[in-house]
Amino acid sequence: MKTAAPPKHSKILILDFGSQYTQVIARRVRELQVYSEVVPFNVPAAEIKKLQPNGIILSGGPASVYDKGAPQIDPEIFSLGVPVLGICYGLMQMAYHLGGQVVFTGRREYGAGMLHIANGSQLFDGLGHQLDVWNSHGDEVTALPKGFVAAGTTESSNFAAVEDRQRKLYGLQFHPEVAHTPRGKEILQNFVYHICRCPMDWTMGSFIEEACDRVRQQVGDENIVLGLSGGVDSSVVAALLHKAIGDQLTCIFVNNGLLRAREEEVVQRVFGENFHIKLKYVDASKRFLEKLRGVTDPEKKRKVIGEEFIRVFEDAIADLGAPQTSNLKHQTFRFLAQGTLYPDVIESVSIGGNPSQVIKTHHNVGGLPEKMHFQLVEPVRQLFKDEVRQVGLQLGLPNEIVYRQPFPGPGLAVRILGEVTPERLSILREADTIVQSEMEAAGWYYKVWQSFAVLLPIQTVGVMGDQRTYENTVALRIVESQDGMTADWVRVPYELLARISSRVSNEVKGVNRVVFDISSKPPSTIEWE
Repeated sequence: MKTAAPPKHSKILILDFGSQYTQVIARRVRELQVYSEVVPFNVPAAEIKKLQPNGIILSGGPASVYDKGAPQIDPEIFSLGVPVLGICYGLMQMAYHLGGQVVFTGRREYGAGMLHIANGSQLFDGLGHQLDVWNSHGDEVTALPKGFVAAGTTESSNFAAVEDRQRKLYGLQFHPEVAHTPRGKEILQNFVYHICRCPMDWTMGSFIEEACDRVRQQVGDENIVLGLSGGVDSSVVAALLHKAIGDQLTCIFVNNGLLRAREEEVVQRVFGENFHIKLKYVDASKRFLEKLRGVTDPEKKRKVIGEEFIRVFEDAIADLGAPQTSNLKHQTFRFLAQGTLYPDVIESVSIGGNPSQVIKTHHNVGGLPEKMHFQLVEPVRQLFKDEVRQVGLQLGLPNEIVYRQPFPGPGLAVRILGEVTPERLSILREADTIVQSEMEAAGWYYKVWQSFAVLLPIQTVGVMGDQRTYENTVALRIVESQDGMTADWVRVPYELLARISSRVSNEVKGVNRVVFDISSKPPSTIEWE
């Protein structure tokens, strides 16, 4: 198994048992300026030893340790001499494999609790005698393994926090990584800094230099082609690659017909005229829309768009005077760069028996065909979204690019529920333009993570003038988030919602109703598809 981080960094490995919060754990560690990496739960102890982590965190998970086929850790990990923190299911694994007793209660404890701290554990240094915590578990530890003591109790558990100081093994029955455990970040900080003794050596300045070195080593004097969308991710990748290899980079901007209004003009102006990056514009909108005709399943949409994206690239490179062959040695462009981010990798790919469910396939990961004529260059696949923004600022990209709201790789296709047609695209594009302009005018655009319109496959009765109408419904989605892993709907002023609703209903032909999505992630996703 390969690790993405250079070995000179301090590192916390997170073994993923399928928790919805695994990415959040990784992000919380990164916020401490310490590199974290998520790996499958069944990585052998021998492999972990080679990776030389400063510490290990065992994530939570939906299973019971007694379930048939439940994910199980290699128990030799507890003998490596590396500090281990088990969270919920991770604690159950620790107790189960080290000789303690774990009981399946038959009920799931979910919600707030109060932790009473005992025995002066280093995990809780500076945190007082009691803490608000968040529970989400079904199993419960009822007897500790030899060498362990209780470090904290709740009303429902005598072993809500446990430790074996000599072996540096720690366990929590609650989730310190979520916002509902208000001082949870300080618990993780104590583990990472004081128990694992990690220095703060994960910075975006060092990442840029190392990423440039890795790109140069990977591609040598070969050429790279990049699909530039104008979004944050591909824009930062373009700037990073241009810094690393200069004119070896050619960007291809594909108009797939699924873009926001005037997107093609903005991208060509900013990167072609201002940054002088080699840029080829391809209008392939008819090709994409033809492929999407009759397609309604969200996963199939993503696959269709991903495959056509590669085909368009091959044709575009042929137009540049480099005919494609399956023989890599004869290609002018051997490498394809992508703006794949770390959450894409974690959420999209179940590897090594990882029990996490695939929520949806991301365009940059699962949408690619199996047989490609390119080798991939993914220079920011280690990074979370806010880290990518930091890199962009350090590379000199303007704020309007760096702080632009995320836009999905498949474009407006995943904001049209049901079939994508030119008519439905036109309706959504007009509605979305109104949403963006009103958010900007009210000073809210840069305050939120995302704000956009979704076209629903629902028609409702309405009245316009004296006429009865039976038209489309548009949903408005406005969320706040740090990195897209969790999100909450934004309580924007009613006056702003009223303006958006009024304008969409009155100005966009074919819409007579606007609804506001007040779902959080989890349980919902940010995008509707």
